[in-house]
Amino acid sequence: MKAIAMLSGGLDSTLALKLMIDQGIDVVAVNFVSPFHISKENEVQKIVKKFNIPLKTIKLGEDYLRVIRNPKYGYGKHMNPCIDCRIFMLKKAKAYAKKIGASFIFTGEVLNERPMTQTRHSLDFIEKETGLKGKLLRPLSAKLLPETEAEKKGWVDRNKLLNIKGRQRKRQMELAKKFKIKDYPHPGGGCLLTYKEFSVKVKDLFKHKKRVSIDDINLLKIGRHFRFDKNKIIVGRNENENKQLLKMKNKNDYYFEVLDYGSPITILQGPKTKEAKEKAAALTARYSDSKKKKFLVCYGKEKLNKSMTIPSLTRKGIKSLRIS
Repeated sequence: MKAIAMLSGGLDSTLALKLMIDQGIDVVAVNFVSPFHISKENEVQKIVKKFNIPLKTIKLGEDYLRVIRNPKYGYGKHMNPCIDCRIFMLKKAKAYAKKIGASFIFTGEVLNERPMTQTRHSLDFIEKETGLKGKLLRPLSAKLLPETEAEKKGWVDRNKLLNIKGRQRKRQMELAKKFKIKDYPHPGGGCLLTYKEFSVKVKDLFKHKKRVSIDDINLLKIGRHFRFDKNKIIVGRNENENKQLLKMKNKNDYYFEVLDYGSPITILQGPKTKEAKEKAAALTARYSDSKKKKFLVCYGKEKLNKSMTIPSLTRKGIKSLRIS
């Protein structure tokens, strides 16, 4: 019997995987790569290697961004549309299960572990919306939930499934020790959309840009972000970010630098008005190591072939531009 494992790389999904393999299920792991999630690629690779199972990696693209932008079931505390996100991924997994002839899907979800997606009501609702009613097995909490098709038909022995619930992880950690599962990541902190600072930048991006790409989202993870009218200004925080900004800038973006001093790379997106260029140059000056009162800031598209002399911004000026 073949089944799809929703494998995040965390402990819960790893334990669910182990329980299914121990019951003789032919498992294919599916891992989703989201621009909003901290990558657990190394953990996922270790797990599939340990259990010797195939892995299907699904990269979430612009159709996923449209869900984030206009979630049918709303956001959580910040810009996290957890219900819509879960439904989207499960529909993708369902399509892949059909393609490879898998009879059911299972996850590492634990009843009442997460407030938005793992209450009894949420679990039932998500099953209904994905068309997976009775076909979605949650091995860690199965004994607290209605029997699934896999249990009713005897593909899976319900007696060997568990009844874990709540946010405490004592039982999971005991099982990890029993199954000799080591070096698993700590829970939480995985989705950037649950963070206020990042959510504010996403909201600003959606407000000012009609078509948003994965590159646009990845750029939000780098540097200090400022908004001036129709312009986006991004200032690097260190040498590594400077290199990334230069690599990720569009061909029509200007970049700015204070030469001969420790200086950030600053990217100016949007209309190249005189005032916009002055703001970008002043921000570059403000975050450079130069102690002068006026700064020579060089800028250009492909080369730093233009320059202007300008004072740096005051703290008040910075605050008025910062996306917050």
